[in-house]
Amino acid sequence: MLDVTPYSLTGKRVWVAGATGMLGSAICRGLKKENCNVIVASRRDLNLCRQADVEAWMSEYAPQVVFFAAGTVGGIHANETRPGEFIYENSLMAMNVINSAYLCKVEKLLMLGSSCIYPRLAKQPIAEEKLLTGPLESTNEYYAIAKIAGVKLCEAFRSQYNCDFINAIPANLYGPGDTFDSNRGHVIPGLIERLDFAKKNGGPVTIWGTGKPQREFMHVDDAADAIIFLMKNYSNKAIINIGTGDVYSISELAKILSEIIGYHGSLKFDTSKPDGMPRKQLDVSRLVELGWISKRPFREGLQDTYNWYRKEVRT
Repeated sequence: MLDVTPYSLTGKRVWVAGATGMLGSAICRGLKKENCNVIVASRRDLNLCRQADVEAWMSEYAPQVVFFAAGTVGGIHANETRPGEFIYENSLMAMNVINSAYLCKVEKLLMLGSSCIYPRLAKQPIAEEKLLTGPLESTNEYYAIAKIAGVKLCEAFRSQYNCDFINAIPANLYGPGDTFDSNRGHVIPGLIERLDFAKKNGGPVTIWGTGKPQREFMHVDDAADAIIFLMKNYSNKAIINIGTGDVYSISELAKILSEIIGYHGSLKFDTSKPDGMPRKQLDVSRLVELGWISKRPFREGLQDTYNWYRKEVRT
């Protein structure tokens, strides 16, 4: 049984780095019931790629707790066409925020990694110990390397300086606040945009790859709840996975979304495009052992996301 290490957020100054993003926004929503003082800074106010700016900002606002949810993100197309941005910006952000947290004596920091840090052909479901045991998936290798660097920096600072820095690895996230753009977004928002367009305008919907790859999808508010739970209950060098334990193929996902959206046209799979990892499911037994279990059904989460898209994005 893993030790539970209670940490209270009550009355603390809490910085959510990346608060305007999908996950950061969800963490901010979840923190409303924690009776803490949430601090945010937009990209316009603070460039996390600039070390001096990050150190100065943290010295001025003196956060006691940091949720590091910032990053340059995107789907397969974005990763393939912008590899330089992905490795450079994500590496800099991680280095600057984590090092500044150490310099400014932050009490606790939680670094959000990504499930793409695990080897492409890792045994499923993927246990935390599989990190760095095999080659990465080539379609997101540069992003993964940057995230691994952040994870390892937290481990190193914990070891050398006794910083209470922890790492959590969420499954593929979706939900309100996502990027609904086929060229920049992940699979769920990209499909929602294309299926909704095809419903109104007709025509087939083309999906990258064979449709066979399997993914574990998690609603962002569900993930935020788990992340806040870990901040309050977990303190260990070992990384910890966050997920639902369920997987769906891209083909199954497309059919479920077609039903929710009311699209009755054809789905075509472009097999000339890459699939990415054949299967990606996280072993969440460590999180379950700590006492947290996902409760949001997948279809309910997709319906919630589509409702948000119709209200906030679609014109």
